[in-house]
Order: sequence, then structure tokens, then C-alpha cells
Amino acid sequence: MIEIFDDTACSLGEGPLWHPERRQLFWFDINAHRLYAKGPEAAPDQRRMWQFDDYVSAAGWVDGDRLLVAKARALVLFDLESGTEEVLCPLEADNPATRSNDGRADPQGGFWIGTMSITAVPDAGAIYRYYRGELRQLYAPIHVPNAISFSPDGGHAYFTDTPRGRIWRQALDAQGWPRAEPELFVELASKTHRPDGAVVDADGRLWCAHYGKGKLTCHAPDGQEVQSISVPANRPTCPAFGAPGTLYLTSARQHMAAPTPADGLTYRLRVAARGQAEHRVIL
Repeated sequence: MIEIFDDTACSLGEGPLWHPERRQLFWFDINAHRLYAKGPEAAPDQRRMWQFDDYVSAAGWVDGDRLLVAKARALVLFDLESGTEEVLCPLEADNPATRSNDGRADPQGGFWIGTMSITAVPDAGAIYRYYRGELRQLYAPIHVPNAISFSPDGGHAYFTDTPRGRIWRQALDAQGWPRAEPELFVELASKTHRPDGAVVDADGRLWCAHYGKGKLTCHAPDGQEVQSISVPANRPTCPAFGAPGTLYLTSARQHMAAPTPADGLTYRLRVAARGQAEHRVIL
């Protein structure tokens, strides 16, 4: 079953995060520089919104009141009640041509974040990891970093460079840093797939949105596609698990000549899967 969770028409809905303590879904409209939050049973007028002064794209939860938020030029500690920001570290602060994109906290308490060109210049981005005060570049160059997600045991990370159609699997050490070289997890045909955001469930299956293809796929731990779900939006962007059996999905309507009323909304799906609880960022 697929239903509309929130009817806000986002230009570029992204970065859904289910906060396990607040029991709310947080998500972004990157192009509008906004963060939204809403509980599963909240009425439309109970949705909260925070307006930022620059691109915001992804978050990890720190505690009940604070999120780590990825902005275009920095990772910041954002207080949800006061609306105040504290800069944790710069993020390509000397490069006005890039912004943050996909990101997620890992089981070890680190936060992975990708950057990309604001004007879609190829290979202008990178993927970084923030861990206990240190920001380290992991991969470059990257065109459009996405699908950042993690196996339940914390032993592997996943990521993609969307236009290249490949999802990579990276072995991690005990502290969550990459060890050895990333291995190809799955290569996807461009006619039918375009991997965007992804999340891994409690059984190690990877659920991936396909931008411009109107679908969500589920891949077994060996990479085999075991399920494909059509969704109303042509440009789904990223999934996130909430309560058991519940998957949320953001979408976009940017650059569409004739978007439909379904494009840019945030959806809720009932699926036969249990998600991992979103991991806490350890500062």
C-alpha cells in the first residue's frame, strides 16, 4: 500500500530521517532551503518547518532536541526548539560551486555526507565522513553522491554515483572507516534504473529509489533485485524506515516541464520489512 504522508510539493525533497526518540519524520526541500518534520498521525497543519539561509540536504540525530544538519558550506549542530546553529566543521567552504547532497549516520556514530556541483558540473563532488570532530574525505571525484547506507552489523557501507548506475559496497573497520577498496555491489541498466537515495533494512536488504524511473527496488545482500515497487512520483529520491513495516519516501519535481500533482510529495509505504533504527551521531 502506498499513500501520501505529506502533500507539501517539494522542488527537491530529500534526506528523510525517522527520529527514534521524537517519533517524527524529518525531511528536506534542498532547493527551498527548508527542513520539515511531522509525526505519523499529525494533521497537515501540525507539520513543522524551519527555513535556512542556504542549501540543506541531510541530517543525523544527536539527541532529542538536536540534529547534525548538512548545509552547503558546513556541518552544523541544529537546535530544533531554539532554531540556533553551531558550526561543527566546514564542508568545502572554499568552493561556492558545490553543495551537500545525500548523507546518513553510520552504526559507529559517524556521519557520511556527499557533495556535488550546484550546476551539475560532472565529477565536482566527493563523499566525506565526520567522526568525533574529524571530517575526512573518502572518495573523489563524484558526480552525484547518493545511496549512503549501512549494513546492520556496521561492517559495510553502500554508496552510488547516480549517473554511473553502480552501487558500491565498502568494508569498514571497527571505528567505521573504510578498509580496502570498495567492491561493486550491483550495476543497473540506465534504461530501467537510476539509483538515488537508499536505506538498508534489519535483514541487510538495500531499498533504493530510482530518480526519473518512478520506482523503488529492494536488493538482497548479494545484490540480486528481489522486489520492484511502482510509486506515484516520477522522481522518487530517498527512502527511510519508520515503524516496523513502514517506509517513507521523498520525491522531487525540479526541472519538470509538466509535473503532476504526485511529484514532489512525501509518501508512506507498507512493506514486508523491518528497518534499522536510525543511528545516533556521536559528537
